[in-house]
Amino acid sequence: MLHDGDLVELHFHGTLDDGEVFDTSRARRARVFVIGRGQLIPAFELALRQMSPGDCRTIHLESSDAYGETDLGLVYDVPTADLPDPPVIGEFVAMTGGRPAAITSIAGDTVTIDANHPLAGRALNFEVELLSAKSTKTSAI
Repeated sequence: MLHDGDLVELHFHGTLDDGEVFDTSRARRARVFVIGRGQLIPAFELALRQMSPGDCRTIHLESSDAYGETDLGLVYDVPTADLPDPPVIGEFVAMTGGRPAAITSIAGDTVTIDANHPLAGRALNFEVELLSAKSTKTSAI
């Protein structure tokens, strides 16, 4: 079992329910995280806490346990003239405050932008291999 402050090294392969890969550490360096520091999706971290080095596990997260449901209040129609460059579907623009929003459609002089996380509303699947876990706590002398 893993505890707050443990330094973990893992490989993962993340897919959507349709099999599309959204991220993977395969063919790259393993990822390193500290448990309890908010670096991971909370439900993913909870599943990791039940693992030991050498374990391989498949973790399925419903959208509500991953990046949440799509919030239609974060989808906006804006005039094309409000954008600094000609809009291109799929590109991101910075909203006031710096939050990124994806351009999802263009209709005449109106552009629809979506400030939801790109994986909002999607269930996520992870194949995880926990390579190592080291306590970062020092013992008292």
